[in-house]
Amino acid sequence: MEGLGTFLKSRRDKVTPEQAGLRTFGGARRVPGLRREELAQLAGVSAGYYTRLEQGQAGTASTQVLDALARVLRLDRVETAHLHNLAHQPTVPGLSEPPPEEPHPRVLSLLGALGETTPAIVLGRRGDVLAWNRTGHALFAEHVPFDAPWEPGRRPSIPRMFFLDHLTRDLHRNWEELARIHVAYLRLTAGRFPTDARLAALIGELTMRSDEFARMWAIGEVSDCTVGTMHLRHPTVGTASVDYQVWLQPDSPDHRLEIYTPKDPSSADALRML
Repeated sequence: MEGLGTFLKSRRDKVTPEQAGLRTFGGARRVPGLRREELAQLAGVSAGYYTRLEQGQAGTASTQVLDALARVLRLDRVETAHLHNLAHQPTVPGLSEPPPEEPHPRVLSLLGALGETTPAIVLGRRGDVLAWNRTGHALFAEHVPFDAPWEPGRRPSIPRMFFLDHLTRDLHRNWEELARIHVAYLRLTAGRFPTDARLAALIGELTMRSDEFARMWAIGEVSDCTVGTMHLRHPTVGTASVDYQVWLQPDSPDHRLEIYTPKDPSSADALRML
């Protein structure tokens, strides 16, 4: 799992003095981005305090300090939320086994109301499939038993499938783009749930078993996963493109209902064949 210092350093390395409005006078720099003292000055804190913050020795930073750092580091809304999540973690968070995730009855009712013509999947916080309708299953995982989500121990894991299952990889023509989104969302989730032992185990497993996951994780991207497009090479219906959108659930805010709609008429024809 990621700590505050690691995130701050990765973002500090990405901001050049010119982007931060600093004048440079030539000569080689030992760091790719801002120096600690430069970031501290621009954020209005002492260099010593910032150094202790990056080293995990400063305790909890105030909202004002975190917002100032986010401004200098040019963080977007999601990255800023991640910064705040990391800053409010326990210094040495202990991992604990979370209870099995169960989809709320209201999201299951909504899933049922969509019928079978609109593919849809309910995902848990770690990307496990908690429920799906027939077309959602047929579109993305027809090689997995339809009833797998009903038992917690058999639930398909979308992150594992993306990086460890060649059929899932072959399905997505824009696999690289989507894989980076999955990794960035996992990082955001890890900041929200730093004590989730299953999440830590998932990240560790993927880091060890997939060089591509390890490479993408090391980049340090953070993003939410709300809307986008998947370009598919489906073994049954052929080439299709679908737009996805995520509906967050008020009763279980770490669960997501993902709905998929055809991007063009030919893709609509393909989905009708599922």
